[in-house]
Amino acid sequence: MFAPFLAIAALLSAPIQDDAYLARAHELHKLYPLIDGHNDLPWAHRNRARYDLDALDIRVHAEGLQTDIPRLRQGGVGAQFWSVYVPVSIQGPDAIKATIEQIDFVYKLSERYPDTFELALTADDVERVFRGGKIASLIGMEGGHSIDNSLETLRMFYRMGARYMTLTHNSNTPWADSATDTPLNNGLSDFGEKVVLEMNRLGMLVDLSHVSPATMKHALRVSKAPVIFSHSGARGVCDHVRNVPDHVLPLVKQNGGVIMVVILESFVSNKARDHRALRTAKQEEFRARDPENAARLLAEWDRDNPRPRATLSEVADHIDHIKQMIGVDHIGIGGDYDGGGGVLGLEDVSTYPKLTAELLRRGYTDEEIGKILGLNVLRVMREAERVARELQSPWRLNSHLRHSHALHGAVIRTSESRNLVLTN
Repeated sequence: MFAPFLAIAALLSAPIQDDAYLARAHELHKLYPLIDGHNDLPWAHRNRARYDLDALDIRVHAEGLQTDIPRLRQGGVGAQFWSVYVPVSIQGPDAIKATIEQIDFVYKLSERYPDTFELALTADDVERVFRGGKIASLIGMEGGHSIDNSLETLRMFYRMGARYMTLTHNSNTPWADSATDTPLNNGLSDFGEKVVLEMNRLGMLVDLSHVSPATMKHALRVSKAPVIFSHSGARGVCDHVRNVPDHVLPLVKQNGGVIMVVILESFVSNKARDHRALRTAKQEEFRARDPENAARLLAEWDRDNPRPRATLSEVADHIDHIKQMIGVDHIGIGGDYDGGGGVLGLEDVSTYPKLTAELLRRGYTDEEIGKILGLNVLRVMREAERVARELQSPWRLNSHLRHSHALHGAVIRTSESRNLVLTN
């Protein structure tokens, strides 16, 4: 339908051609909900204004943030997974409390701005809210430490609206290894497997961003529903430990999962990654050698060694790589804005159509872009919901638990059919 339009545009000069791609990109964002897998506005707002939306009103341009309502609208964002992030320095009951406060902020967004946001709990909700002209608000927990090793707490977070949980953040949990910590379990512990299976039973997406490759493979082997990577890149493009290795990609395809490509300098560009690692090493060296002047020495080093910037084109390279390796059905977008995200050309949430325009320029079809923007994630959500319905069925659940007993040597204790507990 749009091929003649693009063919005419290709005959025009470069600036006009770019304008044509961008105009088409905006149209596609109206047709398909852009589902952004990860945005850290809740934690950023906590740090800036302690969740006070009078003190920091996102209905207008919010200086110092990458996310506000005008820019979300300009960026054609149709649904947003808000990260209810808690740093690993907060543990135990304090982590549970802080996560609840983060979830409360997501609810406050819909209450304060009901013309813009509406809470979404299912794939159908996302589509309905998008058709109604609003932005669907979804909740994603970033870090398994938020459940304090409790399946009961996990279940309650699901009831509060959490629809994914990242198994780890930058440090291990007792039951899952992080990509940026010393391995403890070589993947998941027995309890970690139970967490994944309980998430499947609930219908909560298993998020494998931040976890080690061994944890990725272990979770992909255990999970009965498709997984997501809410904000990760392709390690074949940028060799950062937070990215997904090429040898894991076929397992993601087999699972039916989605990698939501991140927009964060050191995860996107090898040059940016190397510079950040060198700067961290220099900072530690200066602190050890001359603690009183460490800040001045680091400032001088920064002046002499300006950081290289990752670019929009390099983000598209990650999308290209995943498409070439396992196909377009396994790609989404997870910006990580207000949590470190942003590259040249994609500085904040308003710039998403520029990425869509770049994909059009590279020859992606409307159908492929629709999948990347949100249809792939909707498919994964619906499949997770279907698996949950099956596992919550008494007959299916009993069969599932007998199978788990055979695989994992678990002793199964049956209470009520709707509330079965696995014990070692």
